[in-house]
Amino acid sequence: MATVILVRHGRTTANATGLLAGRAAGVDLDQIGRDQAAQTAERLAAVPLVGVVSSPLERCQQTAQFILDRQPGTPGLLVDPALIECDYGQWQGRTLSDLATESLWPMVQSQPSAVVFPGGESMAAMQARSVAAIRRHDAAFEAEHGQEAVWVAVSHGDIIKSILADAFGMHLDLFQRINIGPASLSIVHYGTSRPSVYATNTTAGDLSWLSKDTLAGDAPVGGGAGHKAP
Repeated sequence: MATVILVRHGRTTANATGLLAGRAAGVDLDQIGRDQAAQTAERLAAVPLVGVVSSPLERCQQTAQFILDRQPGTPGLLVDPALIECDYGQWQGRTLSDLATESLWPMVQSQPSAVVFPGGESMAAMQARSVAAIRRHDAAFEAEHGQEAVWVAVSHGDIIKSILADAFGMHLDLFQRINIGPASLSIVHYGTSRPSVYATNTTAGDLSWLSKDTLAGDAPVGGGAGHKAP
């Protein structure tokens, strides 16, 4: 299968003030977030991308545009509602410090598979729709561009954590063990027998090896020789 680079949007005005933005409109990258997105785009410039798919929310589309601006040969942005932020319902717009006093908060931390946000979405449904979207796009990009195709999905922290949990074969109740920072990159290759996770939550480092290595086949016993030198 193809290889997907999961990109979280850069820091936003809501992130900076500790607000849970959720699906609220008009939440933009702040200056630090724009700088982060530009740095991420610079890292990705070494990788010829076959496509960029984004959540419909502004912060993701803004981050995606930075990436596209450094990828002149890549088709235009594809927006997919299935990659939108979790619907936090009545939690949306409140501060994280306030939410930490809610009776549901401990369950969000330890048993997210059982969480349904009041007036919103369950975390299990969030994972199901986002994983299905990633696998659908991945198969489509491979069908069009071949197994060496590399593409980017720009989404949100909890969305990316749930996708990675699925790729790792982890129960959703363990997904809070994964950290995904603003504008970070995580890399998943969906092989014929299982997904392989090549990176999580990276904010620095050369990525040119992605244009040289073929991420396919069995896992190397003993760890293998690593990526080709840049």
